[in-house]
Amino acid sequence: MPTETVLIALTTFFATVGPADLALVFAALTRKNTAAERRVMALRGILVAGAILLFFAVFGEPLLRLFGITLPALRVAGGILLLLISIDMVFARHSGGTGTTPEEEDEAAHRDDISVFPLAMPLIAGPGAISATILLTTGTDGFGLEWFAVVGALLAILLLSYLAMLVAIPIQRLLGLTGLAVVSRIVGVLLAALAVQFLFDGVKASGIIGG
Repeated sequence: MPTETVLIALTTFFATVGPADLALVFAALTRKNTAAERRVMALRGILVAGAILLFFAVFGEPLLRLFGITLPALRVAGGILLLLISIDMVFARHSGGTGTTPEEEDEAAHRDDISVFPLAMPLIAGPGAISATILLTTGTDGFGLEWFAVVGALLAILLLSYLAMLVAIPIQRLLGLTGLAVVSRIVGVLLAALAVQFLFDGVKASGIIGG
């Protein structure tokens, strides 16, 4: 198993899915629901989001070919998007890259079942997670060891997210806003470095600079 690929994928998915932030938002949106209802919504949200992300893991490369998008272009675009997300994480700013907008949260507050919207999408399978999935799975050796390493890392983060939602309220009480902010900032710094590396790789592979 390629250890470097697994570590990069785990870090990237942890940042773009954001289990800690997800638990905080989930606790707020389901504060009036019973524990049984929260378990059902959490499981359904993970299954729907997992299906969306696995779709892009399998069909990401054919979709790129269909729209005439090269791998270097994807690496540059994905690197820029991930860099923007990492900046938001480091400076504790809220955007729609890895979660919901205030308008979406307001709409969700009036829903009885949030499992599909906004939980599955855009909270879990948001623009950042989808971009990361395509970026990490495209360019691997087909459905070889690296592809399965990325998918395995994705499934691990989805499982972690599910467990985080199950204990969302205790986590919120234990870590508090300060603890969650510290975790988010640390992961944001790591994601920023990965994003810049994606940019470097994309520019180098394009042949624009240095051949």
